[in-house]
Amino acid sequence: MKKFLIIITLTIVQFSYSQENANRGYKVTIGEQAPKIDLTYLDGSSLTNESLKGKVTVLQFTASWCSVCIKEMPHLEKDVWQRFKNEDFTLIGIDLKETPEKVKKFISRTKVTYPFALDTDGKLFDSFTNKNAGVTRNIVLNKKGEIIFLTRLYNEEEFNSMIEVIALELKK
Repeated sequence: MKKFLIIITLTIVQFSYSQENANRGYKVTIGEQAPKIDLTYLDGSSLTNESLKGKVTVLQFTASWCSVCIKEMPHLEKDVWQRFKNEDFTLIGIDLKETPEKVKKFISRTKVTYPFALDTDGKLFDSFTNKNAGVTRNIVLNKKGEIIFLTRLYNEEEFNSMIEVIALELKK
């Protein structure tokens, strides 16, 4: 009987934990319209929801201090940006709470060529995520600005699924 109660208790705890973490730190869900986007690219131009309409978009939240982000960036460059950049597609690195100077050094160090915008106060990141959520995230939007895929950390299987979703969405 004791073993049975322990198994039941562990099952309940595991279920509760998985339900609590099922959103992986996101406060948005697939199918929702993206929250208001109002940022500035490093070149000074504006990034808004309206400017993304008509393009499949990946918003990559990143920071120079994030080792997982740095690990993922060459894959984003090669497998996503270089593959889809000549289609109705954009990949935007969104640096979290860093200065333009630091971001420029970060881009130079990682050798990525996709555009970057600045979320200097973290408001955009906070509109997508729960408080104290980790930064390594990709949010894929369809041409209408609806969320169609969400990633957390760098997982090769999930990353490849994201690429498939992008490719399928671009065929629509």
